[in-house]
Order: sequence, then C-alpha cells, then structure tokens
Amino acid sequence: MPGKNLTRDEAALRANLLRVETYDVQLDLTTGPQTFRTVSTVHFSCSEPGAGTFIDLIADSVQRVTLNGVDLDPAEVFADSRVALPGLAADNELTVDATGHYTNTGEGLHRFVDPIDNEVYLYTQFEVPDSRRMFAVFEQPDLKASFQFTVTAPAHWKVISNSLTPEPTPAGVVDHTEVATWEFAPTKRISSYITALIAGPYDEIRDEVQTRGGTVPLGVFCRRSLTQHLDADNIFDCTKKGFAFFEAEFDQPYPFEKYDQVFTPEYNMGAMENAGAVTFTEVYVFRSKVSEAKIERRALTILHELAHMWFGNLVTMKWWDDLWLNESFAEWASTTCQAEATEWTSAWTTFGTSEKAWAYTQDQLSSTHPIAADMRHLEDVEVNFDGITYAKGASVLKQLVAYVGREPFVAALREYFRAHAWGNTTLADLLGELEKASGRDLTSWAKLWLETAGVNTLRPVFDVADDGTYRSFAVAQTAPGEYPTLRPHRLGIGLYDRAGDSLVRSHYLEVDIDGSRTELPELVGRPQPDLLLLNDDDLAYAKLRLDERSLRTALDLPRGFQDSLPRSLVLGATWDMTRDAEMPARDFVRFVLDSLPGEQDSTLLRVLLTQITTATRLYTAPDHRAETAALLSSTLRGLAEAAEPGSDAQFQLIEAWANTTVDPADERALRALLTGTESLPGLTVDTELRWTFTLALAALGAAESDEIRAELDRDPTATGKERAAEALAARPTAAAKADAWAKAVERGDLSNQMVQAIGNGFRRSTDLMLLEPYVEKYHAMLVDAWAARSVAIGERVVGGFYPFGLASEELKAASDAWLDAHPDAPAGLVRTVAENRDTIARALRAQAKDAERQ
Repeated sequence: MPGKNLTRDEAALRANLLRVETYDVQLDLTTGPQTFRTVSTVHFSCSEPGAGTFIDLIADSVQRVTLNGVDLDPAEVFADSRVALPGLAADNELTVDATGHYTNTGEGLHRFVDPIDNEVYLYTQFEVPDSRRMFAVFEQPDLKASFQFTVTAPAHWKVISNSLTPEPTPAGVVDHTEVATWEFAPTKRISSYITALIAGPYDEIRDEVQTRGGTVPLGVFCRRSLTQHLDADNIFDCTKKGFAFFEAEFDQPYPFEKYDQVFTPEYNMGAMENAGAVTFTEVYVFRSKVSEAKIERRALTILHELAHMWFGNLVTMKWWDDLWLNESFAEWASTTCQAEATEWTSAWTTFGTSEKAWAYTQDQLSSTHPIAADMRHLEDVEVNFDGITYAKGASVLKQLVAYVGREPFVAALREYFRAHAWGNTTLADLLGELEKASGRDLTSWAKLWLETAGVNTLRPVFDVADDGTYRSFAVAQTAPGEYPTLRPHRLGIGLYDRAGDSLVRSHYLEVDIDGSRTELPELVGRPQPDLLLLNDDDLAYAKLRLDERSLRTALDLPRGFQDSLPRSLVLGATWDMTRDAEMPARDFVRFVLDSLPGEQDSTLLRVLLTQITTATRLYTAPDHRAETAALLSSTLRGLAEAAEPGSDAQFQLIEAWANTTVDPADERALRALLTGTESLPGLTVDTELRWTFTLALAALGAAESDEIRAELDRDPTATGKERAAEALAARPTAAAKADAWAKAVERGDLSNQMVQAIGNGFRRSTDLMLLEPYVEKYHAMLVDAWAARSVAIGERVVGGFYPFGLASEELKAASDAWLDAHPDAPAGLVRTVAENRDTIARALRAQAKDAERQ
C-alpha cells in the first residue's frame, strides 16, 4: 500500500502518460460541521490507450466513480489515497463523488469557528500534497490544468478562489440557513497546489492597481472580529509597489485577473502563493503593538508571495526537486524589491541578520542537505521547508547575481518567463538562460553550491612585521569533515580603526577566495587595523572568525560601529564562535548586553535577544546558569527603563525581560505593570503585552488558573484562548505539566495552533526538574504519536514537547538510543528527533567550553 506517499518515479510515469485538460469541481459546504460533499469531473487524455493509472484523493468515503460512462465499484478502486483508473481511453471523462473531511490542522480544507461570534471560516492549504484532501486530483505540479469550482455555501459568506468571485445564485434553505451557489470561471492552466478556496463571512476591503495588462482588482480580507485591527492601506501600498517593481524587472505583465490577500486563522506558515488568492497567517493582523521587525517581515512576506505569481505560478517546477529554486527565488526577489522599491532600504541587512542566521543553523544540523535536494517522494518534500531551501538558497542566488551580473541575470529571467509561460521547468532551464545571457559556464558553480551540503568557515591568517604592517596575509577556508567541499567566495574585507569610541573603516577591498588558502598580496605592507572584518558588506555565505586583536577590539567597543551591518556581522561571528564552543557563552551574553544600548535596528535587536536567551538557557555551564539568567533579566529590565519612551527598543526589551525572568522577586514588578500601579513612560500595556506579563507570572508560579481565566475573560478571542492555554501549561507544577501533556500529546483533537501554544508553555519552567520525567515519556510516545497525526501536528508534538531546557547528557543519550533503535521510522519523525538531539549535543559542547571560564 502506498499510504499517502507519491514517488517522483510514479509522478514521472503518470506525466508521460496523461495530459489533463480540465477539472470541474463541485463542493457542497452545507452538509455539516465535519464533512463536505466533493464531486470532481476531470477531462484528460492518455497517450497509451488501455493503460491504467490512478488519481489522488484523501476522503472519508467515495460514493461513486464513473470512468467514460462506466461505474466502477469504489470498494474495489479506492484505497488509501488513490482511486485506480483501469483501461483508459485516448480521451477520458472521470467523475468522482466523495465525502471530504474538514481539518483543524492547517492542511487541506481547514475549518475554524470564531469564539467571538460562532461564525465558521474556511480556507485551503494545498502545498505540498493536500489539494487531494478537497477533490480528486492528479497531485503533482507538472500535470497542469484549468480548474473550475462551483461552491454551495451559506448565502451570507464570502467565497474566494483563483478566479474573480461571481455573483451567487440562491440555492434554498438548509438547516434554517439561506444558501447560495457560486460558479467560478475556469482558471488558466495552473498546478493543483496553487488552487484555493476561502469561504466564510470574511470582511473585505477593495482597491485596484494599474498594470501593464490593465486594471487588476485588489482585495484584502480578514475575519470580522479582526477588521478593526486590519491596516489595509499599508498592505495595499506595499502590494502596489511590488506590482510595479516585478512587472518592470520581469518585463512580463501580471499573469492573473485579480489579486486577493486573505488573512486566515490557525495558519501553519507565513503565507501561501495561491494564484490570485494568497493566504496569510493572522499574526500579520496586528491587534496590539508589535516590533518594527515584524512589520518589516510582513512587507517581505507580501512581496515574497507576489513574486511567486511569476516564478512558481506562471512558470512552475516540474517536480519538487526544484522547491528550493521556487522559494529561494521568491526570497531573493522580495528582498531585492523591498530594498529598492519600499521604505525598507536596509532589507539586505535584515536578510543577513535573520535569514542567513537561520540558514547557518540549519546547515549545521545532521539533517543538512544540498540546496538542490533529492526529493524522492512527497515525504522528502514535506520535511524540506527549511532554512536551506529558503535562506541558504536565497543567499546563493544573491551570489549568483553578483557572479553573472545583475543585467544578464534579469535578461535571463525575462527570457525564461517568455519561453516557459504556463509550463513546467527544471533548474537546467534557468541555468541555460543564465549561461546564454552572461556567457559564463555555470556547471562548476552549480555543482559546488547546489549539489553539496554544509557551510564553510573563513578566517584570516597573517604575519605582522615589526613596524605593524602585514608581512603576509591569506584567508583560510575550512569545511566540516563530513561535508568537506571547499567553495569559491566573492567577499569584501573591511579594515577598521579606532576613532575615539567609534570604529571607522579605513580600507575596503573585494576579493575572490577559493581553496583552503588564498593569499592576498593586496594587504601586504598595509598597517594592521584595530579590527579586520572578513565578509564585510555580507556578500558571501560562510561562517567568519575574528583574529585575536579584532575580537579584543570588538569586545572593548561593543557600540563602536556606526552602521548595523558590520555590527551584526561581528555579533554573528561571536555567536558562531559560541555555538562552536570556541567562545564561552557567558562572554557572549555580556558582549551582547553591552551592545544593546541604543540599538535601533529592530531585526538585529530581535535576533540578539533570542540568541542571548538561548546562550543563557542552553550554552551556559549549569553551575553558572542561575547567575547568568539573573544578569540577563536584570540588565534587560534596566535597558528597558533607560530606552526611549515608546520606542521599538523599549517594547522589545520589556518583552524580553518578561520572557526571560526566572526570579520570583520580579513578581511584584510584573504585577505592577499588569495592573497599572506602575508604568514605564511611553509603554502601553495592551492586550498582547498583558498576556506576556501573565505568562511570565504563570511561569514563576505566581498566576494560578483563576487569574489566567480572568485574563481570558478580558480577551475571549481565539488568540486569547491560545495564550491562556500556554500560560496554564507554563505553571511550574507537576500537575500543570501533566495536564499539558495529556491535552496535546495523549489526545488528538486539538488544533494546530493550540498544540503549539501548549507545547510552548510546557517547555517553559523555572523548575527544570519538572521536565525530567518526560525524557522517558517523550521517547516512548514518538512512534504512535507520529503515526496518529498529520505531518503538521506531528511536527508540533515531536518538536514542541522535547524537554530542551534540560540540555543534559541523559537527554542526549535517550535520543541517541531511540534513533539507534528506530532506523526505519518515518523520515520526518527521525529527522525531527535527530535535530532535537543535535541541539542538545551542541549545547553540551558549549557548556563544556563555558565551564572552562573562571
């Protein structure tokens, strides 16, 4: 039995056999709260009449299968996730009448009930293989077709799909509710994973944008209970700037007839590029104050999904081997657009600070893989939406642009879109256009950068003469033993000297690095600076090391750089040194704390706060963890009090203080801010900040269930329920941890977001002994818990309930033993457990280094 998997070889055979023309999908969403009726009629041709194949479907039941006028017995042809189709004709008509099942996992057709007004909201999420959860479909990207959806639903709903929304036709009354039918026009030829259906009483705000192809209507949608928080003008402004930039850059008009953006509840990811009907997480509807970093991130996400309308939707990968190219291109294109066409002119600094840090972390796990990963089947694809597929790939594309030149790169893109519009391609098709446009042979480049895994480390190697000048200078490149590839790098080198309390760049050069050692005669005879920074301007993808003098200068002048990019690069280098057990964690924490005063770069501030929290909790030697945690908490509180009133820094620092405090003495200060008996100038304690303080009190054992429920009464929204569940799970009692475990691990009925919230609270505790019983329980539940859940929920359980805070040899040994005993467990499960284990192994090495420090 294939289960729910599909192999690349099966897909290739089916693609060679079939050409799919049209789908006519009829959906009845009025049949009840658990299931819906789905009837699919598919027209397709077969190159080998008489052959057989299958169509994909995940459904509660199949009532009827009719192939070319002949009824097939569902009991004989439907099993697992497939409907067998024997004896095909040259031209075929297939009808499958089935009962589909709503999910609460964010996969397929997700159903959500708003606790504010009890209204139902639906949305689809189909990437990678989940359109088959809503209708019978040949579920692979290279079997494109035209899709026509006809939807029956309550008459007061909005119904949104890839085509323009038609006027509904009254369809009677069901269970005392008036219903209507929406008959959408057929789409252009697209892949099934970018089809979409969003339905419910969403509120709608309309606008339009002038494009090369004419006027394109724009829509922004969200739940009624969130409309008051929806800043649609900002979203439309960003969207319009993206339209203008991408149409000019790609020399290709927007390919679809409208562009809707829908903010949906309980969403698993940031967004999804459904053709003309993009879905977003509701986290991007800001119901309270958020950091500037999150606002910038929303803009990037908007532009990322818009870029996909061309790269991914107009021209689509043949198979999921090129998932990385789809996502990496959208990352590169959206960051370029953000930097060049919006107010976020430092977007590449943000990319280096945040996205590349994600890539470096992912690339050093045991699960690392080449950018161009070998996607043998759907289960491989589902676990590869990671920092390599997105951030490392985008970093390498940025290098490729520099390598071939921006103008040839854009010229190649334009030809690529012209040649392959509405078709499917492979990486070779894009590289071929790039080679033609640039005149460069990219064979070696692609092999070294796309077909190998791991990250290189670059460090300066030099001798200094008696007069203080460089006698020799080289850049040494190393690679981890298991991934020994050395790669070519184009990078900048900055020389910085002290000027009072500042560091001023006195010299800069760009060089090509290759092999284990690259001599740089350009620097010979030049005075050794106070600080030398490899990869200045962040051109390369590599870890950096500082020489002894440069590190000492950086530690002495933590606010020496006037620009955030070199500051972030130096901080990133020290973070890598800490993670690699070359720098004591306590030194890193103190360095960052000294670097924080006056920091204006919101994303850098957010990343640093996360890193010092991790360094304190995981990388600091156990004997020194309490004192480091106390230093962290007290310093963050002091910095928040000293920050500019109402500033982004004040907001982020007070959040970080609340999220890191482990001192029961902080109860008074937390409660005073929560109740308003004390305040910080310019700080508004709004809904989300109230939850932040409540959660901190709960984790300290200072907020019991009655107080948490009282806070929920103030905020009885879906988000409020998630925050309350997290706070209840965070309480430092055995009973609270057991209750969290029972609800999210032992039961299987909670939604994706609720499982995640409870997991967040479960892991948080000021008494780590409470987590010790769960080392054994965790490893004992893995196989059954994964088998009983979808991928989205399985990852939340297996990743969210791992007792990271223990960071002990015992925890690592237990995970090693489980991995040794379960070599044949599902790949996604093994990968998640192995990544958890990797985190602990790295923490133990860092702790040992920190313990050496007196």
